[in-house]
Amino acid sequence: MSTKTPLPARLANLYTKIGAVIERFQPETGAVEAIFHAENTHSALVLGHVRGVIMLAMEQAGVQISEIAPTAVKKAAVGNGNASKEQVSEMISILLGLPPIKTKDASDALAIAVALAHRL
Repeated sequence: MSTKTPLPARLANLYTKIGAVIERFQPETGAVEAIFHAENTHSALVLGHVRGVIMLAMEQAGVQISEIAPTAVKKAAVGNGNASKEQVSEMISILLGLPPIKTKDASDALAIAVALAHRL
């Protein structure tokens, strides 16, 4: 969906897609990255909306929600809470036996899943 699409429509689309994933895989637990300081206020607000939609979908489906600090995610993936996004992406590929991950969002999501698995 284009970034030119109005935010409410993008959030509704995200809610529908997250709901479909939850319905298909029936997870008992899920995680989101905890809020962090961002220099770009607009990006931080949009991210907050996205987190809210994801958390709402999980809550309504009865999925237990964990919030994991960005440093804890990096530490679980790389062993260093100050690791770069590139280091996280590379290590997640190695840990999960995947080819290089094409987007930082995908590697971040997988790193959050790894951090949750470590926590559990």
